[in-house]
Amino acid sequence: MADGRVATVRGRVAAGPLASVSGGLDFLREYMIVVCVLALFLVLTFTSDTFLTTTNLLNVLQQVAPVGLVAFALTFLLIVGEFDLSSGALFVLTGVLAAKLQPHLGTWPALLIAAMAALAGGVINGLLVAYARINSFVCTLATSLMVAGLSNVITKGFLVTVNAPGFFALGSNELLGVKYSIWILVVAALLCGFVLSRTKFGRWLYAVGGNPEAARLSGINVRAMKVWAFAFSGLAAGIGGAIVVSRTATGQAGNGIDIVFGAFAAVVVGGTSVMGGRGAIWRTMLGIIFLALITNGFNLLQVEPVYQSIIQGAIILTAVAIDSLSRRAS
Repeated sequence: MADGRVATVRGRVAAGPLASVSGGLDFLREYMIVVCVLALFLVLTFTSDTFLTTTNLLNVLQQVAPVGLVAFALTFLLIVGEFDLSSGALFVLTGVLAAKLQPHLGTWPALLIAAMAALAGGVINGLLVAYARINSFVCTLATSLMVAGLSNVITKGFLVTVNAPGFFALGSNELLGVKYSIWILVVAALLCGFVLSRTKFGRWLYAVGGNPEAARLSGINVRAMKVWAFAFSGLAAGIGGAIVVSRTATGQAGNGIDIVFGAFAAVVVGGTSVMGGRGAIWRTMLGIIFLALITNGFNLLQVEPVYQSIIQGAIILTAVAIDSLSRRAS
């Protein structure tokens, strides 16, 4: 009996520091992005005369809006423990299709059909991952190559330019002095945040990512949840691609991998776990803003762009390391 009490006391003593470390790492993962955004905002405010202006801040949000939509969808996917490398290719395909179809169908039908094509691509990814049980990284890498190839076939290697004035509306028009793309980003953030934090669907996503087998035994259709997450990824890529092609009036083939990396960086820096089961849209939004402020600050302060990649890579590694250590300590 005495040995049992001694063992219990020793366990509590050992667990004390471990719990403290785990709690500290969880706090860093949850709220460090808030501190980083505020600190960077203050630094840029005092070091640049043009940073804290309405024009500059709105321009920052306009530039990140399309990638932000992809990042929101990637948050859903990482929460369920999956990944999508093809969202960038679907993003590009949307622009190519919209530009190609516009002369025949008109502006809005062309944009809608192109976005729906991206949605279909997301659904196909989801079905392959959920039902064919292909690893999501391998599956979406393969479909990304296929979609990028399809974009090249459609364009035949040339730029597809649209001259219709109305085609610029989605990417360039304003409501109350704010671009449509910013309004879309804000509404998407609010809707996605509501779904994750206030709905049964959101709780199911977390359950699937945290423990798929337990989720299945509790009656959740794990496969269907993954298909829905991939479908949203395709749709988000489609909307983002429609915004960009409307802004530039040019469809251009490519693999879109930079878009995926930018979105992934924002999600991970925001504290969403790459292992599934953890994440929040408000943190992804702050991650988007943080990386955008870094880019904007480098431009305003005329710092060499090469250092930006180094800093962003270091930030991503730090965020992933904190997430990994917090899981080990918990």
